Amino acid sequence: MTMLWRAWLALDPNLRGITCVVAGMLIFTAQDAAIKYMSVTYPLHEIVFGRSIVAVALTLLAARLTLGWRALRTTRPLWHVFRATLLVTMNLCYFVALASMPIAEAAGIFFVAPLLITVLSVPVLGERLGARRTTAVVVGFAGMLMIVRPGSGVFESVALLPLLAAVAYASMQLSTRFMGRTETALVMAFYAQCTFIVVSLGFGVVAGDGSYLDSPHPSAAFLLRAWVVPDTEGVLLMLGCGLSVGVGALLLSEAYRIAAPATLSPFEYVALPAAIVWGFIVFGQLPDRLAFVGIALIGTSGLYVFFRERHLARLRADSDASA
Repeated sequence: MTMLWRAWLALDPNLRGITCVVAGMLIFTAQDAAIKYMSVTYPLHEIVFGRSIVAVALTLLAARLTLGWRALRTTRPLWHVFRATLLVTMNLCYFVALASMPIAEAAGIFFVAPLLITVLSVPVLGERLGARRTTAVVVGFAGMLMIVRPGSGVFESVALLPLLAAVAYASMQLSTRFMGRTETALVMAFYAQCTFIVVSLGFGVVAGDGSYLDSPHPSAAFLLRAWVVPDTEGVLLMLGCGLSVGVGALLLSEAYRIAAPATLSPFEYVALPAAIVWGFIVFGQLPDRLAFVGIALIGTSGLYVFFRERHLARLRADSDASA
């Protein structure tokens, strides 16, 4: 184990980060499929509580086998709570949407996050958008509208939840990069999963008897359904989700701790084809033609914006160096 750990640390940080992101996104899309499958039987807070117990145990084991218990020490507890709150918000919005949306379409909407960041950089950071990036952003949002289809007979307000999840996710990853200067991936994952346990247990105490459920909508039922004693299949699925979120969270936290977001962001888009594959294998669902086009436009626009911004950053760096 020690030799493997040393060999891993000897690799280029960007290569390690890319490997972690790709593996993490594949794991998380598999978890999404499992949670959607369980959404017709169990409440969300029960699933989150079960998986977080497993994830905390896995994080503690990883700490013990690698850096020791010192890996869980922190001098920034409030920052961890802030980051974990964003992560809880992201999961809540995204999973509630999954209960009544195909995985591929929810993932497609969620991946407008890079485009939102580009738009917000104008008022927040004072950046200017050229014609090319503006066009890419417009095309990406057009792709989102092809999936959501407001004003049509297929539109549901629940389709807006992945947008909220995207905002929370982008903020969470920025905070991860900031905290990664002093915090380990293990301590970030540990605080996040402990927050999940507290929130889901509190939600279960308040609404776990199902008394607040007064709507047959799949998303409402998933959020407010009474706790159910899981059968063998349910236990195994929750265990699998716990292993997935434990490993996936460690991978993504480590990736954004050691490598720049600009390097890692394109590789997160592996989740889009993965979501389509999982949706077809588990549920027999494929996006219709318009949604397929929308997903492709979002993915293409996001990647274009990324590579365009990196090109402009390189030009600015060369200009500064020659000045």
